[in-house]
Amino acid sequence: MTVTPRKIEANRRNAQKSTGPKTAAGRAASKMNALKHGMLAETVVVSGHKLRESTQDFKKLCAEFYAELQPVGALEEMLVDQIVTSTWRLRRARTAETGEIALSVDEGWWRRDNDNPLTQLLAMPPLSGTARLIRKLEETEMGCHYLLHGLKEVRQAVVRDQEVTESTVNLLNKWLRDQADDLGVKLEQFRKWLRDNPEKLAPEALRQRHREEVFQYLDEKIRGLDFRMQRCRERETAQERARQAAAVLPSATTLDKILRYEAALERQIYRAIHELERAQRRRLGEVVPAPLAVEVSAKA
Repeated sequence: MTVTPRKIEANRRNAQKSTGPKTAAGRAASKMNALKHGMLAETVVVSGHKLRESTQDFKKLCAEFYAELQPVGALEEMLVDQIVTSTWRLRRARTAETGEIALSVDEGWWRRDNDNPLTQLLAMPPLSGTARLIRKLEETEMGCHYLLHGLKEVRQAVVRDQEVTESTVNLLNKWLRDQADDLGVKLEQFRKWLRDNPEKLAPEALRQRHREEVFQYLDEKIRGLDFRMQRCRERETAQERARQAAAVLPSATTLDKILRYEAALERQIYRAIHELERAQRRRLGEVVPAPLAVEVSAKA
């Protein structure tokens, strides 16, 4: 339950009427507040091996509430302590929510980052139809990068050997797990044309023409794959942003637990503030009626 501005203002007015202890005994008791804050911190502040909350921050929170609410006597101090501890726990609940969100986003990213579909794809038996290996590789940035690397290796081999050799075709087949498809067929056609020389070109002109056509073919493939890889990168980046945005909400179970915990703490704070206000009014001489009894029916 939210504390209304009217309640807060009334509490402040009442607190201003109580300027704290005026007697020597009262002032002596007030000097013990720091010690009280330290003793309270020992029971509220988490001090573990991996999680250590700040004792100084908790003591500061205590001092701020004591200065604001000016409790006098054990009852009022107890109520202020309830407000402080509930407020501290409410902060912890919000920290837990932030942690759950970060964990949800990070775990999803770690899982996807460690998942390498390329390894699984290359280890599968030969694919057929629309699920051919090259087609599947072209669907992802990682797959396009793998194909690009293979084509560039083939191009370097042609530069080195000055023609498409059997070892170059074998290199491509090995790279693509004997599923080179049209790429392998095209390279074999280049080899056959060089061997048969259907246009009856001179040897040097034949080899020159062969290299030019091979390089033109490979360069077009490389440019097309590079463009496709960029498109895949853009799509996958957008998908990753969307997945991270979708993971911002904790799971329904975790969110329900946090919301229930927050609601319980807010009710505790409200009740403590309400009872503190009543206690301060009584101390100042006001006639404070007893709180209305509320009948709570048991749920079936």
